Amino acid sequence: MASLRDQLGGLVYSTEQGDTCPHCREALDQCRCEAMADEQRLVALDGTVRIRRETSGRKGKGVTTLSGIKLPADELKQLAKRLKKRCGTGGAVKNGVIEIQGDHRDTLYQALVELDYTVKHAGG
Repeated sequence: MASLRDQLGGLVYSTEQGDTCPHCREALDQCRCEAMADEQRLVALDGTVRIRRETSGRKGKGVTTLSGIKLPADELKQLAKRLKKRCGTGGAVKNGVIEIQGDHRDTLYQALVELDYTVKHAGG
């Protein structure tokens, strides 16, 4: 862990380049932290899509989550849009995980198998 002096001693603003990223110290328009995080997420995945139904933290509302999809963030959003349309419901993409409102495990399983993904049911 960096010392307090190192944490507080970084450049925050420059008249030449404007605001800077606190992590890579580059100008915000040249920052590559998000792209690097997406690359690291893709490397860590094993290529198996896991389908799970979750209710915890959602006031009892059921959500079907899809994790482990090896796609970049923008393509992941496009896939989520197709799957939401197929299920006829809403959802979101959060931290590389697609969330579809409701219990649509079987529908999503078949849709992903048709798209040649390796799919597993996870959880109970």
